[in-house]
Amino acid sequence: MHAISRPAVAALLINVLIWGLSWTGLRALAQLGLHPLWATAAIFAGCAAMLLVIKRRDLPALCREPALLGVAVASGMTNTAFNVAMAYGDVVRVILLFYLMPVWTAILARMVLGERITWRSVARIVMGLGGAVIVLYQPQAGLPLPRSLPEWMAVLGGMAFAATNVQLRRLHGVPDGARAIAMLAGCTCLALLLGVAFAASGNIAWPTGLPAHGWAVVALWAVLFLVSNLCLQYGVARLPANIASLIMLTEILVASLSAWLFGAAQLQVQDLVGGALIIAAPWVVRDRRPQAVPA
Repeated sequence: MHAISRPAVAALLINVLIWGLSWTGLRALAQLGLHPLWATAAIFAGCAAMLLVIKRRDLPALCREPALLGVAVASGMTNTAFNVAMAYGDVVRVILLFYLMPVWTAILARMVLGERITWRSVARIVMGLGGAVIVLYQPQAGLPLPRSLPEWMAVLGGMAFAATNVQLRRLHGVPDGARAIAMLAGCTCLALLLGVAFAASGNIAWPTGLPAHGWAVVALWAVLFLVSNLCLQYGVARLPANIASLIMLTEILVASLSAWLFGAAQLQVQDLVGGALIIAAPWVVRDRRPQAVPA
C-alpha cells in the first residue's frame, strides 16, 4: 500500500491550471473568426504532431493496445461535446452540468476498476459538488438539470471525461506517449468531424484566413495543451479515480479567478467559499487506509 502520489497530484493541478485558463485562448481565436470547434481541431492537431515527434518510440505500443481506441473516442467526445456546449449553451449551467463528472467517475470506477464506493468517497463527492454548486449557482437558472441540447452535451462531456480518466488508470501499464497520442488524435478527429458536420449544415462558418498572430495563439495553446495532456494521463494513471476527479474540480476555481482578474467576471464571497470546499474535498475527508497506487 502506498500514500497518494504527490507528483501525480501536482501533474493534475498543472492540467487544471491550463484548462482553467483555456477560455482566454478560445475567446481570442473566436474574436479572430475561428469557431471553437475549428480551434480545437487545429490546436490538438498541433499537439498530436509534436507528440508524434517526441514520443515516436511509443508508436508500436499504440498499435499493440486496441483498448486505446476507447481512450481516443472518450477523450474526443469530452472535448468536442464540451466545446459545442460552451459555444451554444449558457456557460454557467454547462460547466455545472459538466462537473457532475465525479458522480460518473465513482460509478465507472466501481464497475471497471473495482474501487469501493465507501461513505468517505460519497462524502468527498458531496463536498466537491457542493462547492461547485456554491461557486456556480444562480437562483434564476433553477436546478442544474438538462433542458436543451447544449446542456445534454455538457452532461455527455462529463461522462466522457470520467470514462477517459477511468480508462487511463486501467491502462497505467501502457507507455505514457501511446496514451497521450491516442487522446490527442481522438480530440483532433472528432472535433474536425463535428466541425465539418456543423459547417455543412450551416450552423457554423467554415474556417477562413487566420492572421499570423492567430496562428501564434494556436501554436501557444498547442504546446500548453500538450503539457496539459501529458500531466492528465500521468496523474489519473497513478491516483484513485475518485480522488483524481475531485482534484480536477479546482478547474472551476481557476476559471472563476482568472475571469475575475481579466475583468470578465465579478468575484463574490460564494466563489471563495465554494472554491475552498472544492480544494479541500479530496483531503479533508480521506480514507483511513490509503489506496494502492500503480508505480
